Amino acid sequence: MPSRLRVALVLLLTIGLLAFFLYGVDLRGAWDATRHADGGLLLAGVGITMLTYALRAVRWQYLLAPIGPTRFSTAFRTTVIGYAASFVLPGRPGEVLRPYLLAKHEGLPPTAAFATIILERLLDLVTVLLLFGVFVLLVDPASLSGDPAMYGRVKLGGLVAGAAALTGLAVFFVLAGHPERLGAWALRIERVLPAKLARALAGFVETFAQGLAVMRQPGRLLVSLILSFPLWLTIAAGIWISSRAFHMTFGYLGSFLVMTLLVVGVAVPTPGQVGGYQVAYKIAVTTFLGASDEAATAAAIVLWAISFVPVTLLGVVYMAREGLSLGRMREMAASKEQADR
Repeated sequence: MPSRLRVALVLLLTIGLLAFFLYGVDLRGAWDATRHADGGLLLAGVGITMLTYALRAVRWQYLLAPIGPTRFSTAFRTTVIGYAASFVLPGRPGEVLRPYLLAKHEGLPPTAAFATIILERLLDLVTVLLLFGVFVLLVDPASLSGDPAMYGRVKLGGLVAGAAALTGLAVFFVLAGHPERLGAWALRIERVLPAKLARALAGFVETFAQGLAVMRQPGRLLVSLILSFPLWLTIAAGIWISSRAFHMTFGYLGSFLVMTLLVVGVAVPTPGQVGGYQVAYKIAVTTFLGASDEAATAAAIVLWAISFVPVTLLGVVYMAREGLSLGRMREMAASKEQADR
């Protein structure tokens, strides 16, 4: 797809989501809800949100350990830079830049480091869906507002997504078990590709599989999943505390439902995750948790800012220390993607 057309479609999608988010909202009421929010709880939400990036760095170190040793400071710094780049640049290049920068500083194979990012995403999805399962088991549906049929569709979607995530983990387990065989299998592509290109592809596949080394150690994989729970329980705490700042009264378990829908919202490819994030949060708290439109609108905007602005500012500071500009990072991500193809 031509880049200009892609940009136009993304822009239209973002505008459409924001229009849907703001449709019929009393903006004065939303502003009043913002003015009367509890500043102390919002400040706590900022601190909790920043803690999640430290927890991500710790888990990433553990996933990287079979490839080679890493320092927490490097893992944290490159994690923050990666997320900041994804928030401010189109195409979410941070998913490529983060492992590339860490590999550069720690002397690891970049392709193997990139494999751990994909494994992270699968672990995240499995953890979120397991926490959603806890919500489904422990929360009485009668205590929720809204249409029971819609809640049933949300539960069905969670079940399907959970099955897909577990299937993905199983596929990765098979891939990780035999990196040499994968490389040999890829070499067979020489029959349809030039030999040089086929050998490059085989090397990429084998190195990528080596990045999944943690999956060849069931105990280490289990610990990686266990490490995902403090991370996502902390994310849920940030959502819950920030929502309480707007005088919403749902319990902590309710944040598991909100978090699940937010994961869907942020998957929408809009700049800075604007639009999808706000719509998902508002649907969750108004449809199922009894929040008013005004409070939900105000909280969605503020929670988005809490989630993305502080880490972006810190990421810009780290970028400057690395001698990187946003334009340079965009070029690096594009060149790395081309090299991996």
